[in-house]
Amino acid sequence: MEALLPAERVIDGTVGAGGHSRAFLERGAGALLGLDLDPQALALASEALAPFGERAHLAHASYGTMKQEAERLGWTDGVDAILLDLGVSSMQLDTAERGFAFRADGPLDMRFDPGGSRQTAAELVNFLDEDELATIFYRYGEEPQGRRLARVVVKARPYATTRDLASAIEQAIPRRPKDKIHPATRVFQALRIAVNDELGTVERALPQAIDLLRPGGRLAVISFHSLEDRIVKDTFKLAATDCICPPQVPVCICGHHASVQLVSRKPIVASDDEIAANPRSRSAKLRIVEKLAGDD
Repeated sequence: MEALLPAERVIDGTVGAGGHSRAFLERGAGALLGLDLDPQALALASEALAPFGERAHLAHASYGTMKQEAERLGWTDGVDAILLDLGVSSMQLDTAERGFAFRADGPLDMRFDPGGSRQTAAELVNFLDEDELATIFYRYGEEPQGRRLARVVVKARPYATTRDLASAIEQAIPRRPKDKIHPATRVFQALRIAVNDELGTVERALPQAIDLLRPGGRLAVISFHSLEDRIVKDTFKLAATDCICPPQVPVCICGHHASVQLVSRKPIVASDDEIAANPRSRSAKLRIVEKLAGDD
């Protein structure tokens, strides 16, 4: 938070219940644009940010369209700070009716926007073929037994609830005492990412965010799994590099110029105290870049 201040204009691309946004405004941000696809989150954020009046602007939109939303506000000359706290929120995980977690039974939905047009997790597991499901489990869950689990899922369908799916997976791959995670964990992660096109949204959003920043402005991204973090790391590395010609080219012909500088080369991770207070933070990685002036 402090690494992004002071800032006159701020975009909180994943506003959630408004905690980060409130902190920005309390610490002197002049105006804030908060985006979220989740109507429940926006309702909570609206209540939390009400004391700040017209300094707080909320939009029912994806951070993948942040440039369009900023322009709609008239912020055509850029912003000073952007925060993206990626992935699913604790509130969403803890609400059984949203279908993100298997510890409490709920419908297999998993959409960030329950009223949106995207397919639900139930539609994916009940109608995709084995090859398509195996690809999702491998690509988005990094599940080494993706093929086997896809076969199990197809054989045992249909599914209506999170417990239906988790039980089918656990029967096929029983949890052993030494296992750190439930055998359905990676499958649920993969389905959630596929339902919401999370990786594609990150890939579309980061160039927009960098382009929106004023010189000296900063972009901070918090990711919670390796797939997201890899995209953030690679995008930041490319944006912070001048020449990207192959090593065998003796003279630069690409014309690429760095647009940002890395604030820290390694990701910032949670301290032991932070993990003790919030166990879900143990996998969080924070990366920050700062926008360069055009002639830097």
